[in-house]
Amino acid sequence: MERVTWSHLGHPVHAVVDRPDAPDPESPALLLVHGFGASTDHWRHNIPVLARSHDVHALDLLGFGRSAKPAGLAYGGALWRDQLVAYVRECIGRPTVIAGNSLGGFAALAAGAALKRECAGVVLLNAAGPFSDEQQPPKGWGAIARQSIGSALLSSPVLQRLLFENLRRPATIRRTLRQVYVDRTNVDEALVESIRRPSLDPGAFGVFRTVFDIPRGQPLDELFAELTAPLLLLWGIRDPWINAPGRRATFQRHAPPFTTEVVLEAGHCPHDEVPDQVNGALLDWLRRPEVSQSTGMVAGQS
Repeated sequence: MERVTWSHLGHPVHAVVDRPDAPDPESPALLLVHGFGASTDHWRHNIPVLARSHDVHALDLLGFGRSAKPAGLAYGGALWRDQLVAYVRECIGRPTVIAGNSLGGFAALAAGAALKRECAGVVLLNAAGPFSDEQQPPKGWGAIARQSIGSALLSSPVLQRLLFENLRRPATIRRTLRQVYVDRTNVDEALVESIRRPSLDPGAFGVFRTVFDIPRGQPLDELFAELTAPLLLLWGIRDPWINAPGRRATFQRHAPPFTTEVVLEAGHCPHDEVPDQVNGALLDWLRRPEVSQSTGMVAGQS
């Protein structure tokens, strides 16, 4: 596995690349995108397996991991979408399946929709992001009051700093991970350190502060309508953060017809919690005719 540095908008971006010993030029490349607060390290159990048969790339979104954390960037879905699109075009240059977890899932879907036929497929693992019917402001005075109080408190730089310092403590990271992993076997010190380490970088607190002002982004149903590539939904159905069964039902109402679902007994990060199951499901899906046909059509046009 090779670590590389690529520049986007003049800022260094960290990526890792792994390839099979005998690459198949007809198979799609894979681009793996981490969730909020994570990094390429979160794909530690996936990259070596997937790279036996595919070119695998993983990158750290700007503001996370080993990538730059500059002040003044408009952090949010549009920035990360454009980063992924540029990486596919500049560094991969071939049909690519983009897979993302949580926040990375939203960025992966947005990039896949923007890339059109340059994208060979999108894989969403408990993806974040709103739907159009969820964008309405909260109704009722109680809901409005709760939202206003929360916004007022979290707008305080002092409280933001206290929250940041608490969230990056190893004990807090470990406790949070144990809340969202059903099987806690892989909640180890390497995982905790992979999340803590980037929080020590200059600029990390500045990025953290922006999360309270990040716009919600384009609704997922609009992105689904723009997506031309096959879609795989990999659900950790026991995710306590997103009410996975209800979230899944919403996805089923809006997802395009060329969608495959796999449901796993796991939490918010199934790729790290049950990597063997995720790797198997992903590789099975990559062999499906609709994915290989999508790859072939794009390759034939390049």
